[in-house]
Amino acid sequence: MLRVGSSAACVACRSLISNNMGVKFRIPLQKLHPLSRAIHHRYSGNNNPHRTPHRTAARYFTSMSRLPMRPLKPPPGSGGHRHQQQRNFWVARLAARLLRLRYILLGTAVGGGYTAKKTYEEWKDMLPDFSEYNWVIPDFVWELSEHIDLDKLAKALPEMEEIAKLLPDFEKIGENFTFLKGLLSSGVSLGSEVKGASGLHLLENSGDPALKATDSSTGAAHDPSDKQYKKSSDKEKIDQLQEELLRTQLKYQRMLERLEKENKELRKVVLQKDDKGIHQRKVKKSLIDLYSEVLDILSDYDSNYNTQDHLPRVVVVGDQSAGKTSVLEMIAQARIFPRGSGEMMTRSPVKVTLSEGPHHVAMFKDSGREFDLSKEEDLAALRHEIELRMRKSVKEGQTVSSETISLSVKGPGIQRMVLVDLPGVISTVTTGMASDTKETIFSMSKAYMQNPNAIILCIQDGSVDAERSIVTDLVSQMDPHGRRTIFVLTKVDLAEKNLASPSRIQQIVEGKLFPMKALGYFAVVTGKGGTGESIDAIKDYEEDFFQNSRLLRDGMLKAHQVTTKNLSLAVSDCFWKMVRESVEQQADVFKASRFNLETEWKNNYPRLRELDRNELFEKAKNEILDEVISLSQVTPQLWESILQKKLWERVSTHVIENIYLPAAQTMDSGTFNTTVDIKLKQWTDKQLPHKALEVAWETLQEEFARFMAEYKGKDQDDIFDKLKEAVKDESIKRHKWNERAMDSLRVIQHNALEDRSITDKPQWDAAIQFMEETLESRLKDNESVIKDMVGPDWTERWLKWVNRTPEQHIRNETKNELDRLLKLHDDHTAYLASDEVTTVRKNLEGRGVEVDPVLIKDTWHQLYRRHFLQKALTHCSLCKRGFYYYQRHFVDSELECNDVVLFWRIQRMLVITANTLRQQLTNTEVRRLEKNVKEVLDDFGEDLEKKTQLITGRRVQLAEDLKKVREIQEKLEAFIEALHKEK
Repeated sequence: MLRVGSSAACVACRSLISNNMGVKFRIPLQKLHPLSRAIHHRYSGNNNPHRTPHRTAARYFTSMSRLPMRPLKPPPGSGGHRHQQQRNFWVARLAARLLRLRYILLGTAVGGGYTAKKTYEEWKDMLPDFSEYNWVIPDFVWELSEHIDLDKLAKALPEMEEIAKLLPDFEKIGENFTFLKGLLSSGVSLGSEVKGASGLHLLENSGDPALKATDSSTGAAHDPSDKQYKKSSDKEKIDQLQEELLRTQLKYQRMLERLEKENKELRKVVLQKDDKGIHQRKVKKSLIDLYSEVLDILSDYDSNYNTQDHLPRVVVVGDQSAGKTSVLEMIAQARIFPRGSGEMMTRSPVKVTLSEGPHHVAMFKDSGREFDLSKEEDLAALRHEIELRMRKSVKEGQTVSSETISLSVKGPGIQRMVLVDLPGVISTVTTGMASDTKETIFSMSKAYMQNPNAIILCIQDGSVDAERSIVTDLVSQMDPHGRRTIFVLTKVDLAEKNLASPSRIQQIVEGKLFPMKALGYFAVVTGKGGTGESIDAIKDYEEDFFQNSRLLRDGMLKAHQVTTKNLSLAVSDCFWKMVRESVEQQADVFKASRFNLETEWKNNYPRLRELDRNELFEKAKNEILDEVISLSQVTPQLWESILQKKLWERVSTHVIENIYLPAAQTMDSGTFNTTVDIKLKQWTDKQLPHKALEVAWETLQEEFARFMAEYKGKDQDDIFDKLKEAVKDESIKRHKWNERAMDSLRVIQHNALEDRSITDKPQWDAAIQFMEETLESRLKDNESVIKDMVGPDWTERWLKWVNRTPEQHIRNETKNELDRLLKLHDDHTAYLASDEVTTVRKNLEGRGVEVDPVLIKDTWHQLYRRHFLQKALTHCSLCKRGFYYYQRHFVDSELECNDVVLFWRIQRMLVITANTLRQQLTNTEVRRLEKNVKEVLDDFGEDLEKKTQLITGRRVQLAEDLKKVREIQEKLEAFIEALHKEK
């Protein structure tokens, strides 16, 4: 805003500086910018007599710069004006330069800092990267270094003189090599003995001056008689040299074993102290645990991805009795498998997870018991348990099973890996075996070996002819290039004794005899053949054998190819190498699977939570228990009303047909009461209590089902329908009604029916109403029966165009004839006499209707029932005013209301029975039903197969797959992270 002109800007700036610094100076009008002079003339007219040019210009530029400025005072008229103006000008210039200087300093600081940082980064990039060498020093060394006293450690180190004692005598070895040099240069042929030591001649080119010295007597002539003597002495020298080399090797081997033993004990102590926080070394220990968890989850994961077979494990295969189990026991350092002589012992796959731990223990995957492998009784119990599980897994009619037995073994110094021991391959099916045993074992072995990441541990018996091997052909088919096969030759001690040519063993371990290829070849000895040998005894025997064996001494076998210890290390290294190469690929597969499943869930069930089968079962369990609890909230009045209604529906037919009608049709008051009392007593003793309990039990079931149905309508998930129906049925099936209440109920009902005293008019009116409703219901049913017998009347025939059938026509004619008889004899009895039946029949025949006497009696029964019920209803209406006569025991033929008293007795029995049953329901049976429901739910919750049957659907399976995939992915990611930390 100030760039109007340079002079104008200067005026504004100077005015601003003068105001801020309190400096007063005056600028001549002639030196102003033309714009300033214009402003001066504009604001110095007559209209503004009090405005000076300087004040006006200052205010103008102040408004332009929007900076606060004090108004300029009129300049004084003193003579020192010019000197004061120049001094003020230099002060302003100095202030401006100082203000400009701070920006220069600030820019210099920022630029210099950036330049220094860039230079530091360039120097840092020039330094070599030492991060690749962090693996040389483990992490726990840095942790221990904080607690280690370096002075004490330096004092504990041995002196150079002590270390020198451990080194071999190089002078003596140089003399021996000088002797060999003289022999070889003299041209003396030493035969196969020299060939056995020919490997030592390679050291001639090592640059040792002692080896390059020549014997001055080499070219001299020798007497022929001395040649034989020198030959034998040279042979002795060579034998002594070989023995000395072997002794040196054994010496260092023993030193290594002693150090390894001490290391093993120290590792055991360290692992025992892990829980106390003294030393935290959990990386390697947790690796195999994490991997084993992944395999366990995969074994339960039922999907179409078939991912389980793509994770590495060591598959142990071999011919029957080739020593597979013995090799696995040597690796596990315990005799854990059942043994037999010549018979098949391994009948199902056994997955053994080996890991490191402070104690030597074993445990099954589905059991919490730990077997102490240092105790013989626990070893025997473990072998027995494995044998029982194998036999239990084999189905009837079969010899082997594909069901896997999972076992974990922990102990100090055990190499971490997962092995699967398979049944031995057989060539012939013997007596007692299933006919498909051979094919089953072959298919089982192929299924495990087809896994591209499985390590095949091929066990071959060295004591039998190689041509009899079956498993080598099978392995060569599964792994033709030998990229994941390790060949193990067992029983080498027997092979050395039995074979005439030990070089055959050399051909086997060099891969020249069998057509298969392998990563490595090993020769082991797993015992003398006795069943009671311990692992330590077998190890000692194996070491003694190879120390004294000519196979190792003559160079047929190399030191790293012998003993089960070297085999265990090699298999473990190969296993972990395969794991590192394949586990990330499997993690990617599960990532893709998880994405696909989550996408399907979002598209199909966007508003529902991802509840798996167990979570859905818990939700359904809570809902069912809430529904059962609702039964206890039913009011007593509702229970009694329901029970009374259902009980009368159950017994009404018996009361009308077997008690009321037979007694009422006697037409005599005394006979009526007697008949009623007898029949009520018989009914109470035999049927009524049973009927009442049946009604109560059915009522409880119906109310339970009703509550479940009502709860279903309250936004309930229909996925629980099958489960709730099964729980209801099983709970009702298990529920047994308390029969002990029947005797007391019988007494209560008998006392209620014996009472005939109606105490007040409301009870009398209620009994009449109950009687009227019952009789009207029966009359309505009777009218319906008669209508079906005679067919439609004339109105229906004309309006609905329907006709009667011939049988209905005969029934109608018979009905009309019997109606005329009832009109003539209104007080007729319930049964027709024979002559009356004959008369009716003849009258119908006279009208051309042939009718059977049985039909006449049947029609009469329905017509008389209607006639009787109509008369009973009329009598019931008359009895409404009969309570006065009943209360005073007046005898009046028209107002003898014994039938009303009967219905009052029945009604009172129903009320008392309903009250008694309600008390039993609410106090006992509902609680017992709740208990049964809880037991059924607990049983179903523990039965995985039952839950799978009752909670089904794509939604459930999708949630199950999502849960499993996420769990597997999390375990794999944790395992991969642990692997990366170990690297």
